[in-house]
Amino acid sequence: MDRLTELSKEISYALRHAPWEYELEMDEEGWVPIEQLLDALHRKNDWKSITQEDIQQMIDISEKKRHEIVGSRIRAFYGHSIPMKISKIQSKPPEILYHGTARRFMESIMKNGLSPQSRQYVHLSQDVETAQNVGKRHDDKPYILRIDSLRAWNDGISFYYGNEKVWLADTVPSIYIKEL
Repeated sequence: MDRLTELSKEISYALRHAPWEYELEMDEEGWVPIEQLLDALHRKNDWKSITQEDIQQMIDISEKKRHEIVGSRIRAFYGHSIPMKISKIQSKPPEILYHGTARRFMESIMKNGLSPQSRQYVHLSQDVETAQNVGKRHDDKPYILRIDSLRAWNDGISFYYGNEKVWLADTVPSIYIKEL
């Protein structure tokens, strides 16, 4: 694994799952001062010489666009499992979104809909390929679900923009879900 991929994993862990392990002060939108993150990383042997420019390069070359820097702050876009709910601004979704899932979850999903499980939000994909890649993490032949997201939005279901490939929702009732 290359160094920037390792850095991305370390920062994702810090910002999404365990900010307290890094003594990070996170606001309600998931932002932390970048200097605070750098100080925390510098206390670890592997990251003693890491700079803000290194972090920016990691963000710039990443295909998954998990993080953003604005001014003197950094945050993860999505994927949080911390107890504090990261607040998001509701956004009108595209007409259709997708969700890749393991075969063993299909019966429950078609009955109960999609729920965040251990995450704060349900993760939805803007394209089939991304949904397929996500689903393959849990099953070598995942099901791809088609989410009638615009109809759900119009019926009052909240959606949040994650990044150009990922959308978030609190839940998605089964009436908006079809197997692809």
